[in-house]
Amino acid sequence: MRIAVAGSIATDILMTFPGRFKDQFLEEQMHKVSLSFLVDELVVHRGGVAANICYGMAQLGQPALLVGSVGADFTEYGAALSAAGVDISHVRVCANVHTARFTCTTDLDANQIASFYTGAMAEARELDLGAIHRAADGIDLVLIGADDPEAMLKHTDLAKQHGIAVAADPSQQMARMDGPDIRTLVDGASYLFSNEYEAGLMVQKTGWSHEEILSRVDVRITTHGGDGVVIEDANGILAKVPAVPAPNLVDPTGGGDAFRAGYLTGRASGLDHEASAHLGCTLATTVLETVGTQEYTLDHLTFLDRLTSAYGDEAAAIAKQALRSA
Repeated sequence: MRIAVAGSIATDILMTFPGRFKDQFLEEQMHKVSLSFLVDELVVHRGGVAANICYGMAQLGQPALLVGSVGADFTEYGAALSAAGVDISHVRVCANVHTARFTCTTDLDANQIASFYTGAMAEARELDLGAIHRAADGIDLVLIGADDPEAMLKHTDLAKQHGIAVAADPSQQMARMDGPDIRTLVDGASYLFSNEYEAGLMVQKTGWSHEEILSRVDVRITTHGGDGVVIEDANGILAKVPAVPAPNLVDPTGGGDAFRAGYLTGRASGLDHEASAHLGCTLATTVLETVGTQEYTLDHLTFLDRLTSAYGDEAAAIAKQALRSA
């Protein structure tokens, strides 16, 4: 299966606050919040949902096409992705703006306050998924992740025109997009990804019930953090998979992207939903125990050992079929 991943490509600026956000908010002053957090740590990492997913798939040995828009400062980042096995030949470079930037502060409870600078991502709407489909000799599935909203709608339309299956993953853009646009992204998707909170927001914004959303997609995948993932279709639950314990959690950023990378790798390799989720949950925990979303190099034997501990020998034997030489 030939998979393309369209979405943000960004630089992550990650900071750690050695306290709890909730202790800093005054209920009677919430209408005029003015806070500054003195942080103990600042690191800069490569990120963006599309790049994170492609990187994770490459680490598992499953190549994917990265589709997104970046600035002239992408040279070093692009070289690192290429070295990791990511196909960046369809990334659009904009000479006059910076690559998008995600700035995030995490507290002791793993709560986060973040902001996102669009930068070159705003020009992702200039990409032509149909042309990429032809140049790549065919794309079977495109994940349409958080990106310039107009680009997300355009990619969805072109995917339908060219018969490319869609994995809808609006995630962070749910807050910005209105109901009709979210309905356009979701309706007819082969896969729909969201976390538990986003699932509730989707119901609120689209006006569709959970059951109606299920009737409009083939498969819905909802992540529940430490409680694992639920995969379902209109007929009921297909799989309910617990998370892999993360005793050394250091950074929650990128766990969802890693899950998608593992799950899509499994599906591309012909695994069922449960086995694919085993890959996704195991890779997610690997990232949760790493500061940064692309700062890990996956050792397949260690990965399979961890998957075995969580899901058993039979599950590991099945997962091994999906892992290729990275």
